[in-house]
Amino acid sequence: MTTKGFVVSHAADAKFERGLRSFYEYRDLGIRQATESRVAAHVIRSAAGKEFSSQPHFHKTEFQLVYVLKGWIDFEYEGQGVVRLEVGSCVHQPPGIRHRELGHSEDIEMLEIVLPAGFATEQVDTVNAPV
Repeated sequence: MTTKGFVVSHAADAKFERGLRSFYEYRDLGIRQATESRVAAHVIRSAAGKEFSSQPHFHKTEFQLVYVLKGWIDFEYEGQGVVRLEVGSCVHQPPGIRHRELGHSEDIEMLEIVLPAGFATEQVDTVNAPV
């Protein structure tokens, strides 16, 4: 039996920081360190007083899941069109799918799980541009 990689994250210890998008705050759940950067898991919420702006982009991932904990968020996905996610909605974003956020509620809060933890993000001209 091993305890290597065991981690517990409590709400009382929650610390949100700025991350990939300036209009969001991210709460690291300790999974990146526990898995030696194989997986990242964090809670994302809107950052008060920050103006929203999103350009079409894609992530170089092996796996990406978003689960909405609070509020709503609208995305536009390549080949899928506009998708609204609300409380309890879950989306698997396939590796390399082009997308952009169109808007979100002020109280948006999401759980995101991504492999690998150190994934790259690339901007593109349009969501529906040929792959």
